[in-house]
Amino acid sequence: MRFAVISGSREWTEALPERAMPQRAVEVEDVQYEARRRLKSLKIEEWRVREFVTGTPVPDNIRHLALQIEYAAQAIGRLSPIPADYADDVYWPRVW
Repeated sequence: MRFAVISGSREWTEALPERAMPQRAVEVEDVQYEARRRLKSLKIEEWRVREFVTGTPVPDNIRHLALQIEYAAQAIGRLSPIPADYADDVYWPRVW
């Protein structure tokens, strides 16, 4: 309930129900986009280009984290249904 003042008098009114927006189903492409976003934050492409140009290998911790992110994306994409909070850090490897 909410309290409303109408033309100088007080009246109790019932709150109108909020219209729920229809939830869009989460698709595998959404999960892949989140994985790409996380890999981009690691700058994995820069590391791979650096490895190609200079021959210096990608550090093991970066390579391992990239593999974990790719694995998590595949695992989340196979869930049925994919959770609406798939982008939550609970589902992804921890980045220190």
